[in-house]
Amino acid sequence: MEKMLKAMMDTMNSVKPPRLTALRDLHNAETGPFSILIGTILSARTKDESTTKVVKILFKKYKNPKQLANAKLVDVEKIIRPIGFYHVKSKRIIEVAKIIDSKYHGKVPEDLDTLVQLPGVGRKTANCVLVYAFEKPAIPVDIHVHRISNRLGLVKTKNPEETEIELMKKVPKKFWIDINDTFVMYGQNICKPVSPMCEVCKIRKKCDYYKSIFSS
Repeated sequence: MEKMLKAMMDTMNSVKPPRLTALRDLHNAETGPFSILIGTILSARTKDESTTKVVKILFKKYKNPKQLANAKLVDVEKIIRPIGFYHVKSKRIIEVAKIIDSKYHGKVPEDLDTLVQLPGVGRKTANCVLVYAFEKPAIPVDIHVHRISNRLGLVKTKNPEETEIELMKKVPKKFWIDINDTFVMYGQNICKPVSPMCEVCKIRKKCDYYKSIFSS
């Protein structure tokens, strides 16, 4: 796995140094884990560029859970309007902020079981918080991680939930924290859903997808 992750980074750098993933870009000392939690909720079905821009504007006005918990819905909607499903997401992040403020005294929980009890927080979002906010080993599986894992032949799964379970079985824990970040950048830049750049990929010879398409 170490060689694979390195080869993926080498491939991206040989083409063009990839931009940071949205969640990596959002991590900072001032807003801490809360911005990662809110950013992940807002990122659903939204482009990284839009998520990053909106979250940074949001946290300029609301710097902590208490401030967001007391925000007016209409004001939050105005800020996050550029992203998808902003009506629903505005209500959701205010609701989450209220719980974090009142139940957890303004601190984001650091364990999966507690995080998934928050409204709108599933395993992927919770795992993103563990990895990007607390640097704890977890494997957040989005469409990129799911797609690339199956193309490479690391897993043969039908959905992200199955992919997470299988990767946890097969990948040493010390590499978990790097999988989402590397695979997401790779999926955005090289191993795209349509017309993947197989010709530049440095791990194509070990890729089931490449073998099936180009080794006939």
